[in-house]
Amino acid sequence: MATDLRLDPNELPLLTDLYELTMAASYFALGFNDDACFSMSSRRLPAGRGFLVAAGLERLLELVEEFRFDSSMLEYLDSLKLFDPRFLDFLGRLRFTGEIFALAEGTIFFGQEPIVEVRAPLIEGQLLETIVINQAGMASLIASKAARCTVVAKGRGLVDFGLRRSQGADAGLIAARSSYLAGFIGSSNVLAGKRYGIPLYGTMAHSYVMAHDREAEAFAHFVRSFPQISTLLVDTYDTERGVENAARVGLELKKQGHKLQAIRLDSGDLLDLSIKARRILDRHGLTETKIFASGNLDEYRVRDLVEAGAPIDDLGVGTAMVVSADAPSLDVAYKLTEYKGTPRMKTSQHKLSLPGRKQVFRAAGADGSFYADLIGLADEKEAEVAREFAPAPDRTSMLLLRRFGGGSRIGPSPTLAESREECLRSLAALAPRYKRLEKPDSYPVGLTAALAAMVERGKLEAPKRQD
Repeated sequence: MATDLRLDPNELPLLTDLYELTMAASYFALGFNDDACFSMSSRRLPAGRGFLVAAGLERLLELVEEFRFDSSMLEYLDSLKLFDPRFLDFLGRLRFTGEIFALAEGTIFFGQEPIVEVRAPLIEGQLLETIVINQAGMASLIASKAARCTVVAKGRGLVDFGLRRSQGADAGLIAARSSYLAGFIGSSNVLAGKRYGIPLYGTMAHSYVMAHDREAEAFAHFVRSFPQISTLLVDTYDTERGVENAARVGLELKKQGHKLQAIRLDSGDLLDLSIKARRILDRHGLTETKIFASGNLDEYRVRDLVEAGAPIDDLGVGTAMVVSADAPSLDVAYKLTEYKGTPRMKTSQHKLSLPGRKQVFRAAGADGSFYADLIGLADEKEAEVAREFAPAPDRTSMLLLRRFGGGSRIGPSPTLAESREECLRSLAALAPRYKRLEKPDSYPVGLTAALAAMVERGKLEAPKRQD
């Protein structure tokens, strides 16, 4: 029997909620399968957030490209005694034939803005709902948390240390990929290194030190085995004595033509200990040896250490990032916005959805920084929408681009490294007041006149739909 930890790609169409399949079956029976548009967006930003980062698209497109129900899946669905054999036969022949428009990975976005739009026959679009939210929603949440760390680190290296406390195997992969996208320099996750080409970082655990009778002996043995990645964990016992032991080993390495790469602080007062550690290392002439810090770090602790001038070069961020501890969920929704060429709109209190096929227009100044967005209709002209911004932009851009059509992805897929550079450029172009950790300003997001008029018409028509 195969281990349950596996995620068989052939089973991914069943990684869905039951009601997606029962709705699809009912649509099939009724003959409802005209062209539709579904839009995924975050209704609002999590508390304390000033921006979000789009992620997860490339993994999602891989899935859509291979989306099909094989015989084993159809046999399982048949065993539920819920579905007409004609519907199951339809699923067996189903391939995604629609289009997907989406933000590029690494794009900064805000509340209400579409992240992904699926334009396809109704049943195809409906069946993608769960996996779109599952993949793009979580990846964007983690990328956004990681980007906050990147902003406050001010150039210090950040490494994903969260695999062991991530909420599942795939969650650990998503976190490694999303954090690298958002500016981290690497991950401890070896499988993420293999899959995505993310640089790998590792040190040692306290168990390695404790398995030896003497701390200095543990350090000597480790650097003998791995001189090229010689980072020594110095706080198993007394931290300052640990740094002294590491320094002595570093001096021996230096005689052999190598260098002690770093020492790692994982507990205690990281500011005070990093200052003391830097003095000890420098006193021994180990000025090139870095200080790596970890231990329950998040963007707030990273900011505090940086602002206090802690002589820390790199930081490992784990649990708080991979579970987005202060905001562990993103309020994303995937709503039908058009069917048979007619706009559709949900008008329930606090959960109003925006109708129609849409586009996000972004205004930027002469210095390249962007300062306002308008959500409009897909067929609006960029030049006409530009006139609705105040002040007038130096340039505008359309963020929702066609990523999938004709059964495959459109154009070459960007590498993860390219998407990472795009994210870093976007972060640099966003004004600091929107990136503050506490009480960030609200970035201006409005509706074009055309979309605003459509929303008002939708509100007026809603009561008639309940007659």
